[in-house]
Amino acid sequence: MVNVIGLGYIGLPTALMMASHGVDVVGTDYNQELVTTLNAGKTTFEEEGLEDLFNDALKAGIRFTTQYQETDMYIVSVPTPYDKFSKKIDACYVNAAVKEVMRVCRKGAIVVIESTVSPGTIDKFVRPIIQENGFVIGEDIHLVHAPERIIPGNMVYELLHNNRTIGADDPAIGEKVKQCYASFCQGEIVVTDIKTAEMTKVVENTFRAVNIAFANELAKICRHDDMDVYEIIRICNMHPRVNILTPGPGVGGHCISVDPWFLVGDYPALTKVIWESMKVNDSMPQFVLERIHTIMQEKGMTDITRVGLYGLTYKENVDDYRESPTLQLLEWQEKHLAPTLKVYDPYIKNDIVKNQYHDLDKFLMDTDLVVIMVGHDEIKQQLEKLEGKVVLDTRRVCKLPGVYTL
Repeated sequence: MVNVIGLGYIGLPTALMMASHGVDVVGTDYNQELVTTLNAGKTTFEEEGLEDLFNDALKAGIRFTTQYQETDMYIVSVPTPYDKFSKKIDACYVNAAVKEVMRVCRKGAIVVIESTVSPGTIDKFVRPIIQENGFVIGEDIHLVHAPERIIPGNMVYELLHNNRTIGADDPAIGEKVKQCYASFCQGEIVVTDIKTAEMTKVVENTFRAVNIAFANELAKICRHDDMDVYEIIRICNMHPRVNILTPGPGVGGHCISVDPWFLVGDYPALTKVIWESMKVNDSMPQFVLERIHTIMQEKGMTDITRVGLYGLTYKENVDDYRESPTLQLLEWQEKHLAPTLKVYDPYIKNDIVKNQYHDLDKFLMDTDLVVIMVGHDEIKQQLEKLEGKVVLDTRRVCKLPGVYTL
C-alpha cells in the first residue's frame, strides 16, 4: 500500500493516477473538510480529466483519511513555500509530514518526498528528523526524492506522459520506486541521486523564469521607446535558433514564481542572473498598474473604481490562483491605499478579494477600462462584449482595434 500525504494540486492527481492503475492507495490530508469532500465523491478543484480519473480511482478502491497509515511506502506531496525576506525554502510542511510518518511507519519503509525542494533540503531537514526518531537511514528507512513535473490545466496528460526523475541513496530502492511510478507513467523515468534530483527540478523552473523575464524586460524596453514588442518577437523568432517567449503581467503558480528563489536564497553570491530575472518578473504587476494609470490619463478617465481586472488565476482555464499576478497587483495597490479595482474570474466561485464579481455581464457593465490579466477561453469566445470598452490586453488575446497592450 502507498500512503500519499497531502491531497492538493499535486498529491491528489498522483494518488488518483496510482490507484486507477492498480496501486493500493490511501490518501491522507490534515484538512478534514477536504477529506470529507473527497469521501463524498466530489473533487476539490477543477481540472480537465480529473473527474473521470477520480471515478476510476474510487472504483479501484482508493480511500481518504486524516490519519497516517502503517505501510511500506509514503509519498509526501505538501506545499513548500519560501521566506519572502530570506528567499530560502520554508520546509515546515515537509518536516511536519515526515515527523508524522515516523510515528507510524514500519522498518524498511520508503519515504518519497515529491514536494519541490531546494538542493540540500532533504539532507538539512529530512534526514535529521528520521535519525532523531531512532531510525537508521538505508536500513530502517529509505529516502527518495521524486519531484513532480505537472502543471494545472494539463495535469492528467502530463502525469501520464512527462518524464520523471527518481533520486535515491540506494539505486535498488530507486528502481523499486521507479516501478511504482511506471504503473502509470509512460515517459522515461531516470534514477539518480537525491541532490541531483532536487537540483534538476529547481533548475527546470528557473530556466523558464529567466526566459520569461527576458520577454518581460523586452516589453518594458519597447514600451519606453514606443515599439511593438510582439512584432519584434515575431520577427526574431523566425531565426532558427531563437525562441523568445511572450511577455505577460507577471508570473504566478507554485513553481516558476517560487522555485528560483530557492537557489537565490541558498546561493546569493552565485545567482545574479536569476535574482535580476525574478525581480523583473515580480515587477510586472506594478508595470501593469502603471500602464493602467497612463491609459486613464490618455483617455481622460479619473475614476479608478471603473477599472476592472479580468482574471484572478495565474494561468488560463484553471482555478489555481496561488501567487497570481492579479493578486500581486491588488496587494501592491493596497499598499498605496488606492481604491480597490473590480475583479472577475469565471473559475473562482468564492470571494477571495474585495470587489469580486461572479457574473461577466455585470462586471463589464460596471467597468469602463477592462484589463485582461488571464486569457481564459471565456473571454476569447466573447470578445464582442468588450466593444466600446477601453481594453488593456496583457495576454495578447484580443484582436479588437484600439486595444492597448503591454
